[in-house]
Amino acid sequence: MKRKRLTVGWRAAVLGLIMATPSLGQELSSPGFKAGFAERDITPEIGMEAPGGYGKSYHRSVHDPCKVRAAVFDDGRNRVVLVGIDALGIRRDTVQKVRAAVEARTGLPGPSILIGASHSHSSGPIVWILPGEFDDASPLVQRLAYKESTNVDPKYLARVEQALIEAICEADGRRVAARAGVGKGSEPTVAFNRRFRMRDGRTVTHPGLGNPDIVEPAGPVDPEVGVIGAWDAEDRNRLLGCIVNFACHATTNPGGISANYIHYLEKAIQGFYGTACVVVFLDGASGDITQVDNRSPYRYPDGERWAQLVGGKVGAEALKILLTMERGLLVPVAARSRVWEIPRRSPSPDRVKRCLELVQGAQAGTDPTTMTFAKEIVLLDALIKKSPKVEVEVQAVQVGPAVFVTTPAEYFCRFGLEIKAASGFPFTFPVSLANGCVGYVPTEDAFGPHGGGYETRLTSYSNLEITAGTQMRDTGIALARRLEPGLVPEPPRRPEFTSQPWSYGNVPPERE
Repeated sequence: MKRKRLTVGWRAAVLGLIMATPSLGQELSSPGFKAGFAERDITPEIGMEAPGGYGKSYHRSVHDPCKVRAAVFDDGRNRVVLVGIDALGIRRDTVQKVRAAVEARTGLPGPSILIGASHSHSSGPIVWILPGEFDDASPLVQRLAYKESTNVDPKYLARVEQALIEAICEADGRRVAARAGVGKGSEPTVAFNRRFRMRDGRTVTHPGLGNPDIVEPAGPVDPEVGVIGAWDAEDRNRLLGCIVNFACHATTNPGGISANYIHYLEKAIQGFYGTACVVVFLDGASGDITQVDNRSPYRYPDGERWAQLVGGKVGAEALKILLTMERGLLVPVAARSRVWEIPRRSPSPDRVKRCLELVQGAQAGTDPTTMTFAKEIVLLDALIKKSPKVEVEVQAVQVGPAVFVTTPAEYFCRFGLEIKAASGFPFTFPVSLANGCVGYVPTEDAFGPHGGGYETRLTSYSNLEITAGTQMRDTGIALARRLEPGLVPEPPRRPEFTSQPWSYGNVPPERE
């Protein structure tokens, strides 16, 4: 009888150990979980072009550094890479070049590398028109492209490409045994949908502070702050780095060259964990989301204050998540992707003709907005003649119970929420402007009778066919559902209650 009780007790102890350690199965089955982080400075020089508009603008000061930040996760069988870059966007050919170089040096498969731009409007010139891109067009088109539009700086682009390669390779080389956690919180006070349905039935982007004709927002917001943190397994207090995902345009523009609000997000986290911690920011589905609250009863703050508010609040929420997340093994890691071509929307011949007449005979007093978008139609017409379709990639990168689903677009928030709802993962983090840059991709109803707004304008930047967003959404969901979520680390389970209540407290009221 005594031996039987011992056997039962041993089994109960083993069962309790397994229940108390949800990641034990992962510990035993995984050859090892590692993480590595690295960063590089890519601050542009004063005098370089400032991207973010449809014309020429130049940097005149520096507010804070722009960076490339890279994370590598390794489950012992596969490796994946998550890279955030302080840039308006990332060219598709840049991604392909960086992936090829990294694969040659490290063996990391190109499709396992995610490169996402923060969409900082105060960063350097690595996207828009590349010098030479319109050399086969007419002199008029060349003038519009090279003299009146934002251009890539080839030397700066080459420097950024090298920084991307170096950061990824260094992060891969710095992999150490790690324990990681994943979590999500909410920051609902800093990001707003900028599109509104108006009394006349139309949709308008940024109708103006306090416009009485506003009826309601034309789309949702996503206040979720998603975070992955990785700590050194040998030094539990050392945060190697983290990933932060949040949906908001980086348009706070604190003054001069800047990572934008991401600078203050980074400061909030590094203020607790130290500057050695690498903070990789990946922008969510923010195509129609900015810091601008068109219904606010107050005046807008200046750019510096806006950057502090957005970055500080999102960073503080990310810090709370890091402090409270349980650490374990975020396995498996995996990546899936699909590459295909989407046709561009073509302007009508009559529209092209009218726009040509406008830009050829520009007169004093012509509305600048009319001239800007006439120029864009002429450029788009020239672009379509040599590339009527655009290559796009949608990617799903898994880190244990979390999946990052990418698009190369300024992607509408509703699509991101739909991907989250259907991915099959407990943590789903959409990433905009990743692995390419195809401009705004609105929902299909934005092109309907009550649609409209800035994001639907046809330009050389934004021009994919109307169903592009739905195609990307469905592809991202399908890729995510081909992956099996890993376990979410949990705290140790309490044992079954077998003792007595605390003797000091297990008493009736003592009145005398």
